[in-house]
Amino acid sequence: MRVPAGIEVDPEVACPIAPVVDIVFSRWTTPILWALNEYGRQRFVELERRINKITPKVLTQRLRQLERDGLVVRTYHPEVPPRVEYEISELGRSLAPLFATLAEWAALNLDKVEEARADYDAR
Repeated sequence: MRVPAGIEVDPEVACPIAPVVDIVFSRWTTPILWALNEYGRQRFVELERRINKITPKVLTQRLRQLERDGLVVRTYHPEVPPRVEYEISELGRSLAPLFATLAEWAALNLDKVEEARADYDAR
């Protein structure tokens, strides 16, 4: 649907994938989902080691948001000491084709992006 010139439109209405981009591609979300998909259920410390540049505070925030969005499942084990594990949900796993397509695009095009950047910077 085309919007007539001069009419303001909410960007999320104009671009229906904007909410998805906000959920899936916010900083640290993709590395967390990738690690959980690749290595399966993990404890917080394991995730922290795999994503070595993320701070514990940010990892906690992102995991909470991913759990809220339904992309990650948190399991609390009431033992001594308590144990908490995280795993990717079926909803999170459903993003695999999207990530595969993006990986394919990256393999085919990132060199072109670098070339375009170099050309731009040389001007």
